[in-house]
Amino acid sequence: MNSLCRHLLATLLIAASTAAAAEPWVEKIDLFTVGDNPAHQLYHIPGVLVTARGSVLAWCEARKRAAGVSDWDDIRILLRRSTDDGRTWSEPRNIAQVDGPKRKNPFAMRMKNVDPGDVTYNNPVLIAGTDGTVHMLFCLEYERVFYQRSEDDGLSWGSPVEITGAFEAFKKGYDWKVLATGPNHGIQLQNGRLLVPVWLSTGEGGNAHRPSVTSTVFSDDDGRTWQAGDIAVPCTDDWINPNETVAVELENGRVMLNVRNESKTHRRLVTTSPDGATNWSKPRFDEALLEPICMAGLVRYRHEGRSLLLFSNPHNLERAKGAAEPGKSRDRRNLSIKISRDEGDTWPVNRLLENGPSMYSDLAVTPSGTILCFYGRSGDGSGLAHFAGGRLTLARFNLAWLEQQP
Repeated sequence: MNSLCRHLLATLLIAASTAAAAEPWVEKIDLFTVGDNPAHQLYHIPGVLVTARGSVLAWCEARKRAAGVSDWDDIRILLRRSTDDGRTWSEPRNIAQVDGPKRKNPFAMRMKNVDPGDVTYNNPVLIAGTDGTVHMLFCLEYERVFYQRSEDDGLSWGSPVEITGAFEAFKKGYDWKVLATGPNHGIQLQNGRLLVPVWLSTGEGGNAHRPSVTSTVFSDDDGRTWQAGDIAVPCTDDWINPNETVAVELENGRVMLNVRNESKTHRRLVTTSPDGATNWSKPRFDEALLEPICMAGLVRYRHEGRSLLLFSNPHNLERAKGAAEPGKSRDRRNLSIKISRDEGDTWPVNRLLENGPSMYSDLAVTPSGTILCFYGRSGDGSGLAHFAGGRLTLARFNLAWLEQQP
């Protein structure tokens, strides 16, 4: 075979390989399903990230009861781990345990059916450090915050260290009684700063979670100490109860927060900061991002020369036919993935991932370019179409599927 033939053959092989790689594909795997463990009747608050070494970590809150006290239930934090791009998974295991005496948040005890003997671990947030460390924050009784870390890609965790003291700085401007980190994953900025969105409440309103404001906490010394940022989105007549928030670093170095809220506009709120902690811009509603009052996912896709922002949430502003109190809230359904090619200014691509009841979600991207969306859904005919769904599912798909016109 002469050199020309070899060159042509190589070109054909590369073209065939590229074409095969670009074939759209999507698959779904249920990681937590109601009924798989009698101790847990509800799985909620999904989170997913890819570590610097390429492992995939997926976590959630495992709740004792399917209804009733809900957020103030007996809750444990479970983690599953994958080392093959999210195809197969380890068994779930508990990764948050605080020794010593505990008390129920007094604001929880104002509510009906709350058991003072229940222990609530809530709102886990994991961060994939660029050096391979996995950082984790979690809350106890929506009142105390702890930090722990893993040096072996999520296989084991160090002892939790309480960092609630960092949140005391917020009380100078907002006298919170209830707090929560995230939920969802946190981020590490290019300068090394670890950043976690948080929400704070005086606990006087619904579910002891309202009214609320959002901010961030950060660490500039690899998680050893944590500091409070400025309030990013206050609670006003226009910006009603900003709470569960996701963050991403923009290409220009600014940090963008994308904020759940209960405003009449029913759109996501967006604000940016030069450092992820101070000098937040005036929040604005993003007309392209519907807000059915539900946690969302946000992540950067950087692969093969492309840099995009991906966003996930239920793309719906309708209530089911016959539902009570029409117009008061919106059904969590039609989970969709959006693409921004201009750092969040516009979102021209919107691809439906789950047609039907679908809830909280988080996003991650593996080194191979596989996109992961970990989310709650029904999808089993069980009728569990409430706020959390009957299962937590991991969807794996490629960019070609996301950009394909259905």
